[in-house]
Amino acid sequence: MKYRAIPMAVAAIVWVQPSLAQAPDTRPAVAVVQALSDALIDSMRSGASIKFSERSARLAPIIERSFDLPLTTRLAVGPPWSTFAAADQTALVAAIRRMTVAEYARNFSSWNGETISVDAKPNVRAGDALVRTTLSRKGKDPVVIAYRMRQSGGRWKIVDVLFNGSVSQLATRRSDYAQIVKRGGAKALIAHLNAAADKAAR
Repeated sequence: MKYRAIPMAVAAIVWVQPSLAQAPDTRPAVAVVQALSDALIDSMRSGASIKFSERSARLAPIIERSFDLPLTTRLAVGPPWSTFAAADQTALVAAIRRMTVAEYARNFSSWNGETISVDAKPNVRAGDALVRTTLSRKGKDPVVIAYRMRQSGGRWKIVDVLFNGSVSQLATRRSDYAQIVKRGGAKALIAHLNAAADKAAR
């Protein structure tokens, strides 16, 4: 597995367990993360036996089911989103989707006995669930990856990924994307995302 650390640290997010009477049924949320984790391990086990294009094709459906990509795109762009033309919004969601698939296909492309365990008891706050997983690696420290999840259309979907409990992918992207949008607007961000996907494919 190739693991790329996120360069920007953000404050740790504190999750508080509400009363049982208020807690939503998070078992389906855990099932989503378990299915994604199983697919990632399968991708790693395939190793060099499959091409990048095939790996991407295998991962694309599970990523589409697991992530709320339209919502995460809007949240990553922030306030400028409402000023973008509809065509640019559609292109941005497509570019985020393409980049996400490409990066997972690159990062989970080799296996050395890694396992992923999923915590069956998420923390919940304001209706969102935080499902923690632990990626164990031989001879290396484990990596804690937590998925912040929200119900969308009656289904739990991932809206953010936290690395080692405190590094928010969404916050990192929002900071990075703000500078790109400021310089060149929506089209500059679309080009940046597509370039990132192309780089991951190499």
